[in-house]
Amino acid sequence: MVGIEGRYIWMKRGRAKENGITFQVDASMDLALQELAKRILPLCENYIIINLYVESRSHFKHGLVNHAFAAALRAILQDYHAMVAQLEHQFRLGRLSLQGLWFFCQPMMGAMQALTVVVQKASMNNLSGSAILNLLQSQAAAMAGDNAARSLLEKLTQHACAPYLGILERWVYEGVIDDPYWEFFIAENKTLQKESLTQDYNAKYWQQRYSLKPGIPSFLTNAAEAILTTGKYLNVLRECGHHVQVPFAENAKLTNSGQNRPYLECINIAYNFASAELLNLITQKYDLNSRLRSMKHYFLLDQGDFLVHFMDIARDELIKKPATISVEKLQSLLDLALRTSVAVSDPCHEDLTCCVERTSLPAQLDVLKKMGNSISDLYTPTDSLEGDSNSENFIQSAPVNITGLETFTLNYKVQWPLSLVLSRKALTKYQLIFRLLFHCKHVERQLCGTWQTHQSTRSLNLLGTAISGSYVLCQKMLHFMQSLVHYLTFEVLEPNWHVMYERVQTTKSIDEVMQHHDYFLDKCLKECLLLWPEILQKVEKLKSICLQYSAAIQWLIPSMLVSDSVVTNVNSSDGVVLKEISNKGANRTRSRHRAQTIRAWKSTDDATFKATLGKYEEEFTEEMKSLIIFLSSCSQAEPYLAHLAQGLQGLGKDL
Repeated sequence: MVGIEGRYIWMKRGRAKENGITFQVDASMDLALQELAKRILPLCENYIIINLYVESRSHFKHGLVNHAFAAALRAILQDYHAMVAQLEHQFRLGRLSLQGLWFFCQPMMGAMQALTVVVQKASMNNLSGSAILNLLQSQAAAMAGDNAARSLLEKLTQHACAPYLGILERWVYEGVIDDPYWEFFIAENKTLQKESLTQDYNAKYWQQRYSLKPGIPSFLTNAAEAILTTGKYLNVLRECGHHVQVPFAENAKLTNSGQNRPYLECINIAYNFASAELLNLITQKYDLNSRLRSMKHYFLLDQGDFLVHFMDIARDELIKKPATISVEKLQSLLDLALRTSVAVSDPCHEDLTCCVERTSLPAQLDVLKKMGNSISDLYTPTDSLEGDSNSENFIQSAPVNITGLETFTLNYKVQWPLSLVLSRKALTKYQLIFRLLFHCKHVERQLCGTWQTHQSTRSLNLLGTAISGSYVLCQKMLHFMQSLVHYLTFEVLEPNWHVMYERVQTTKSIDEVMQHHDYFLDKCLKECLLLWPEILQKVEKLKSICLQYSAAIQWLIPSMLVSDSVVTNVNSSDGVVLKEISNKGANRTRSRHRAQTIRAWKSTDDATFKATLGKYEEEFTEEMKSLIIFLSSCSQAEPYLAHLAQGLQGLGKDL
């Protein structure tokens, strides 16, 4: 009964793990005694199998759960040894027969058989860790009709769970993984560092630094996400130098006591504590709300006075090609613009920096889409229906000779743990929106300069000339740009930001903050037309026409409005500029020059100006009609496009 051969019974070991031990009974014994002995032999076989498992799984390499399980089995075997000793004592006193032995072994046979089934399955599959716990629980559930065996397996489960719950305790109470044998269902990837959040667009630190592994214990399946999140929060607090510990951790040991499951309540309390503590740290000590407001001021142009000053003083540098721009000079000019604007009162303005991209905005969007990250999932269905050819043609048709005006953007220095919310991915999305707004502001400023050039001709009697049509076209272009900027800022960015900000104030965890912030950025990217390649292509084309028109008009008008007398004076051999002596003479001279200017304009330049103006007007009208039609057709599926279409409707009627 304890694995020692006797005079009439001996055993043989086979290769098969299922039936590795067989017993042979001496054939010379009485048949009745042989039958009784064979009934008792399964108990002996079960003992040997269990004892071999205990000895093999007591080695260090098999893990803490196997060690605890083997220790619990060893305690049961000690009870079995005590029973065998008592039976042997009765036998030596001559009070035990084979029939009596069979009777006394009955209570132990069911339990030993149940344990043997568990041990054999664990040995065959070489189970460890949570797999052992799941096996014990499934076998206990299968023993619903045998209360004694079920209770025994549940008791074994509690003992085997003890070291596993010890690992769990350190994780949910301290945020530390103390798992020397890789048994815990949470894995740590130490190659991922928190610094990657501010450097890599596709950084997976928050998602993959700590992650769930396959083989979660069945009794922890429903709480697995809460357990993972609790430890992650505590880990962030620890890396910030904010050492905290769940207040009740010393008196709240995690135990698995059958159906009561008191550990679940402890896990929920730990989760709520860690969540509130981290959220309070980020919002109070690191002032997340001020950072969000700063992002709105600078990247969403909520306070654009610094930008106006910056565009004025940095114009000479921004018109260069990206490769020749001095970023250091732009940074000094940006600092000057910030110090002379209302932004100087913002304590976070020193974290604002500038950078110059190497590609145009459409090209950058195309690169991000091809990277296969989350931004590609946000693209509109029309893009997939029409194929990628339009998008590729759009990128290929982008201007080759781009300048800093098309590639300039802002950057922001973000420290841990704010980088969880304002990660590189989030900053990139802010930059995409800023680049669109910045270029729209540039086009609008150029058109305003053209309008000022037109105002310089008001004192001249140019009615009936082609320049009158230029007034009208300039107003149409200004209306388009102002309507677009108004839509982007007041109908998309402003309301969506306020919704996001209000939601952030009512969140209960940092994950909810990240979720609301990411949703805000994704929604703004889509409603700002950055994820509509067809619409963005038309808008970029219209902006290009506006810039070409503005440059042409600002060069043509000053060059054509030159009087004959001025030309004569400049080309005279002596180069003497005539001076008027009296005010009366001066007035007569100005009147004469104005008349000569009109005659020179009508006679030589009206046809050239009219041809140039007609080309830009035709291109602008065609693209504008196409844009309005496309917006109207898409507004049924995407209602926000109706706002922009409505703002351009008046312009469309004039076209």
